[in-house]
Amino acid sequence: MPKVAMVNMQGKPVGEIELSDNTFGAEIHESAMHLVVRAQLNAKRQGTQSARTRTEVEGSGKKIYRQKGTGNARHHSRRAPQFTHGGMVFAVKPRDYSFTVPKKVKRLAMKSALSSKVAEGDIIVLDKLELAEAKTRTVAKMLKDLGVAKKALIVVPEKDEALIRASRNIEGVQASHVGVLNVLDILKYDKFVITQDAARKCEEVYD
Repeated sequence: MPKVAMVNMQGKPVGEIELSDNTFGAEIHESAMHLVVRAQLNAKRQGTQSARTRTEVEGSGKKIYRQKGTGNARHHSRRAPQFTHGGMVFAVKPRDYSFTVPKKVKRLAMKSALSSKVAEGDIIVLDKLELAEAKTRTVAKMLKDLGVAKKALIVVPEKDEALIRASRNIEGVQASHVGVLNVLDILKYDKFVITQDAARKCEEVYD
């Protein structure tokens, strides 16, 4: 079982926490993570792009000149794709880009993402995270004390409105909770800051 140092909000060591092998020490499957991330990104696409074919553009359908005897190439109407303002060949149309991923693959990808943060040393476990008030400077100071200089994802067991309000004005920082945790968010941020209660809840869900 992987052991990770546990710190308080001031960045001071307060002991160690032993994490589950099944959730935080699993074999890392990059292909599963890639598939799930691609599915998440595809689901965000609006798919509203649309271009007009030769049947949809404005213009007469009359043949522009006779078939033979002009010395020119054979053409029909000005709406053909080779002419300016003509229709488009294989025009893109509105479509749904989303696709489903098997539950087992999603589960495998989540375990792989969590395990990759432990393997790379990018996980920070807090003994607890309590804010007296929703102040951005409190979260900013905590991150500074923890040595977080780049993008960070802060994970708590349940939705915390005070934490969300206090962190949303800090560039590159996002507050989340176990119920909405996903592979894309885990991999997108450089540091993974999680409370010990949230880590235990992850183990309950994915063990």
